[in-house]
Amino acid sequence: LFQQVKSIERFLRRLEFHASKIDELYEAYCIQRRLRDGAHNMVKAYSTGSPGSREARESLAEASKGYKEYTENMCLLENELESQLGEFHVRMKGLAGFARLCAGDQYEIFMKYGRQRWKLRGRIEVNSKQVWDSEEMVFLPLVTEFLSIKVTELKSLANHVVVGNVSCETKDLFAALPQVVAVDINDLGTLKLSLEVTWNPFDKDDQPSAASTVNKASTVNKRFSTYNQSPPDTPSLREQAFYV
Repeated sequence: LFQQVKSIERFLRRLEFHASKIDELYEAYCIQRRLRDGAHNMVKAYSTGSPGSREARESLAEASKGYKEYTENMCLLENELESQLGEFHVRMKGLAGFARLCAGDQYEIFMKYGRQRWKLRGRIEVNSKQVWDSEEMVFLPLVTEFLSIKVTELKSLANHVVVGNVSCETKDLFAALPQVVAVDINDLGTLKLSLEVTWNPFDKDDQPSAASTVNKASTVNKRFSTYNQSPPDTPSLREQAFYV
């Protein structure tokens, strides 16, 4: 127990240092953004005014150069910030559609997050069970990107019907505890995608041991997972609506 307490204390100190580093990056980003906004206003002012004098043309060129420089600095800071945001561990729980889902139905789910991709296929079996050919995925958090989700019903080889195509913000996924999120796939909300999302602020090797972690989500390594539309209660997870 003593060793576990010491391990958690070291982890908390590292987490505090990590948070302060992110705050510094964010502050530097805000400074560059304000400078870029100022350069943008100068470019706009010189562009709409009379460009006759040499001084005006030089000022416009200097403002344009500054705008480009500040934009490049912001991109570098975004990349550095993203490298400090850890990982999203996403686990497929299944589709929830009640009367909409029937035995024999097959679905394909395609998720896109920046350049990251995850495609999985599943089918509805008897007793409302679902079998999927992929269960878990790790996404690296991005600052400006949305998570796009496309669900397609596979009726036959040449007949595929897109059920829904939505985009979701990911800012609410930065949470200390695992979350079960429900995404409305269609406009009426009659079909939902259920995912379990765990945010790790560091690489998995840097996490405290499983014995010292409270309410840590279990990891499943099976190739096929089975999901029932009436899942058992999971008091260790916070149910959260995740609508767009």
